[in-house]
Amino acid sequence: MIRVAFIDKHPIICEGLSSLLKDVADIEVAGCNSSFDEFFRFLIKNKVHIVIIVHYNLDPTDIDYIRKLAQRYPSIRVLSITLYNNEKFILKLIKAGTKGHLGGDASKADLLEAIYSLRSGHEFYTKTITDFLLNNYLNDKGDINEIEKEHRKKNISPREMEVLKLFAEGMTNREIADKLFISVRTVETHKNNIMRKINLRTTVDLVKFAIKNSIIELE
Repeated sequence: MIRVAFIDKHPIICEGLSSLLKDVADIEVAGCNSSFDEFFRFLIKNKVHIVIIVHYNLDPTDIDYIRKLAQRYPSIRVLSITLYNNEKFILKLIKAGTKGHLGGDASKADLLEAIYSLRSGHEFYTKTITDFLLNNYLNDKGDINEIEKEHRKKNISPREMEVLKLFAEGMTNREIADKLFISVRTVETHKNNIMRKINLRTTVDLVKFAIKNSIIELE
């Protein structure tokens, strides 16, 4: 059972998000909290696997609280939802410890995939977020020796390369699975193998690797 909690100052939003998960057999809503301080008190007596935080403005205290949460409770995975696409703020959230991010255009399917991805130890970003992460890293590509490029790419199997390319282009695990006629778990296994082979730690690094090694082409 995946225990999920929410942080949002609006009860109606918490109730709405909770209702999206109420019929999912292996997900339990542990509670809704109106603030980070309330959530920290909640954690004293309650176990949580994933906390979902809704951000309405560019509040720097959110960054501080997420950083504090990551330090105190490293096993809790943080999923942020922002109702705007401010690149600098979202990048700060990721650096502070957020492991997943949904935009205001996310669907219930995105929410579920994000929860399952984070619980499995992976990160999750919707295509909107992936697109600007690509552009952000494109400006910081640097040069890589061509021989090193080829050596690093040869360690990746053809199927892994296919998964890497689709992921870097912004497709979700479910979309990749459907396109390649494999399971979502198999997609995750391929991504884990790729990251292990080329010594990467995050899915953002995976996108960066795809750009630097010309695995994908950006307009």
